[in-house]
Amino acid sequence: MAVSGRGLRRALRASPLPAWRQAHLGARGNLKPEYDAVVIGAGHNGLVAAAYLQRLGVNTVVFERRHVIGGAAVTEEIIPGFKFSRASYLLSLLRPQIYTDLELKKHGLKLHLRNPHSFTPMWEEGTEGKVPRSLLLGTDMAENQKQIAQFSQKDAQAFPRYEEFMNRLVSAIDPLLDVAPVDVAAFQHGSLLKRLKSLFTLKPLLQAGLTLGAQLPQYYQVLTAPITKVLDQWFESEPLKATLATDAVIGAMTSPRTPGSGYVLLHHVMGSLEGTPGAWGYVQGGMGAISDAIANSATAHGANIFTEKTVAKVQVSSGGCVQGVVLQDGTEVRSKVVLSNASPQITFLKLTPQEWLPEEFVGRISQLDTQSPVTKINVAVDKLPNFLAAPNAPGDQPLPHHQCSIHLNCEDTCLLHQAFEDAMDGLHSHSTLPTHWLEARAGTNRRKMLMQTKCLTALRPMPLASRALWWAETSSHHLIWRESLGFLEGTSFTAPCPWTSSTSPAPCPCTPATGAPSPACISVEVGPIPEEASWEQLDGMQPM
Repeated sequence: MAVSGRGLRRALRASPLPAWRQAHLGARGNLKPEYDAVVIGAGHNGLVAAAYLQRLGVNTVVFERRHVIGGAAVTEEIIPGFKFSRASYLLSLLRPQIYTDLELKKHGLKLHLRNPHSFTPMWEEGTEGKVPRSLLLGTDMAENQKQIAQFSQKDAQAFPRYEEFMNRLVSAIDPLLDVAPVDVAAFQHGSLLKRLKSLFTLKPLLQAGLTLGAQLPQYYQVLTAPITKVLDQWFESEPLKATLATDAVIGAMTSPRTPGSGYVLLHHVMGSLEGTPGAWGYVQGGMGAISDAIANSATAHGANIFTEKTVAKVQVSSGGCVQGVVLQDGTEVRSKVVLSNASPQITFLKLTPQEWLPEEFVGRISQLDTQSPVTKINVAVDKLPNFLAAPNAPGDQPLPHHQCSIHLNCEDTCLLHQAFEDAMDGLHSHSTLPTHWLEARAGTNRRKMLMQTKCLTALRPMPLASRALWWAETSSHHLIWRESLGFLEGTSFTAPCPWTSSTSPAPCPCTPATGAPSPACISVEVGPIPEEASWEQLDGMQPM
């Protein structure tokens, strides 16, 4: 394995070393001047390509810019003692054939199915001594109906039919993901022979249409309409519609009222895991473990993977043929084939010589919109969250709702739409109110502890980075990791910490003169909520 001293130290600190890294360290990682194929970037897609090529006898090398492989599917110890899936965090959409072909289980992949799927606690007062309601959905249809019936008996009866409707659409489209798309260019400009050959590419599409049958117009609406329009035709209760609608907006700069958002929801129910359609799961060891398994499969057949090797440009001959790549340190690696796992913008606007690309193509790549509202927060905690709607068990043992996706401020589709509008205006979400599912109100028997973890994002163009105020019942001292709050080294802030009420045992340690947060501002001591504290006053605390 060819790594720098810094990279080698990082590698040796990990225990045990992944098989792909052990293989390269043992072989001393000699970089050859020529390979059959070069893959730029060791994200999971690049690794899959390398594994397949190497199995076909194509001598393949992968160059990764970072010290760790995986791209978005990566595990890193960003807080001492805690390893995180820094970007992607669940597995479902990796095609089943890849599991089989690359023998990922043999190469160390271990999965745990997520069940239940989602937990949505309601922001409401309990009545007649009962806790607030919540919606917990999983694989047990009878239990799902019981949960939904809290909000609507009609919706509880409709839910199995809705699931059957969506599953039929998935079964029709799923085969299309593993076949070559229709060659539209051949139909338009190809010879008669090419047009006849292209007719065969229509077969899977026609089969999908036959599967959908007379309901094709309704399924077409799922792919093109706002998800709110689709869900309104099935259900009446907002908690259920909003919970389902989160899958139509997550990861996309879109509203549930945006045409086409229905496809985003479909995309999130099209996967499968362990032979279970629509299932999502956790990877043991974090998402980096699946990247390691794919890399192990590739190197077991002879592929080479190099970290901390940045590709500076793709070399093209005077005749317009790819000749290989040049690394940042000036090393030239020849190859007849170059595959890029980098983004289209980096691949075609930075790595590829512009003179070989059509001007119209470059223009389209330049206009690609990859804007996203996603802010992922990784936090090390000392205990499980305790929801008013689902109090913890004695001894704080994990309950089912602790093991699934937890949806906060998602009990109404209007909240999702308002959050989208705030994001489009470059603001944090005003619809994200203090999370009363977690806090203990003054005067109750619960421990009256409150933590303020306001993320200051003044002058930072990162929509939804702060997600307004988060209140939590927890212990008396908390270390909030800088990255979890959106802080970056060198970032300047113009607003002092808003935590200045009498509920804090000490004045805010921020330095108003510079606006820079001190470490003490990130580690906040909190005390009991005084009886005289007004929740309206607390809710109104905002950065200036």
